Amino acid sequence: MPKSSASAREGIEMPSTGGMRLRPIDHARQLPVYAVLAVYAIVIAYPLFWMVTSSFKSSDEILSDPWGLPSTWLVSNFAEAWDRGISAYFLNSLLVAAVTTVATVLVAALCAYGMTRMTSRAANLVLVVALGGLVVAPQVSLIPLYRLLDSFALLDTHWALIVPYVAFRLPMAILLIRAVFLGIPRELIDAATIDGCSSLQIFRRVYLPLSRSVLLTAAVLTAYFAWNEFLFAIVFVDSDAVRTIPAGLMSFRDALSTDWGVLLAGLVIAALPIVIVFVFLQRYFVAGIAAGSVKG
Repeated sequence: MPKSSASAREGIEMPSTGGMRLRPIDHARQLPVYAVLAVYAIVIAYPLFWMVTSSFKSSDEILSDPWGLPSTWLVSNFAEAWDRGISAYFLNSLLVAAVTTVATVLVAALCAYGMTRMTSRAANLVLVVALGGLVVAPQVSLIPLYRLLDSFALLDTHWALIVPYVAFRLPMAILLIRAVFLGIPRELIDAATIDGCSSLQIFRRVYLPLSRSVLLTAAVLTAYFAWNEFLFAIVFVDSDAVRTIPAGLMSFRDALSTDWGVLLAGLVIAALPIVIVFVFLQRYFVAGIAAGSVKG
């Protein structure tokens, strides 16, 4: 019996040892994958690097030496871009993105929670409606939305952007959050019910804490969309007092003369908040995407 136990243990340990010895071979087989990913990273990162370095140049230097580093690093480009209106556009974008993100995540979480508590037939009906929202392109609904916002006197206001943004981001957020809510153990819900928690208390104390990653993921995706959206921003808003950064940067261009250094500085300022948010929340972002794709 001891010999058979030893041989059994050897039989279990041998594959793991052999697996350790094969690791260099596995890495060698994945070298083409690493090479493709490295090339892809360079293709994506170099335009960003060029934009940042060119934002410190004058327009003449950008045109004469577009690929070189700045001979003189003009930090004044950022101050000029800020003074020429980026500050107001930045605050407008911040307001629109913040309200859109909070409203989208809150409504999507409540809707997903309701779908998990409904009967299967009612939940499937809401799911079909959410899936239908994914196939509606913003360009198709541009004219009906314009007339609808005009009838409610919302054109040229922040709400002219917030309301459509929330409507178009809700379907994806609902699907992501619902997939995680479906994986929450029933035992936790029963325990909270026995402890006397109401339905909203179960939502706040059980569902939300266990779904932090997917909630942050939905928030990042919504904020990214609201910060960079361009079509609605130039159609539904006319005045500079309400314009967001994507539409406001159009004022930096002139048909006859464009200060490219200041324009690129404005682009860097516009991209910086989303980059910072993604860098600090990328761990939750990846976890939320993985969790939201497990169940559907």
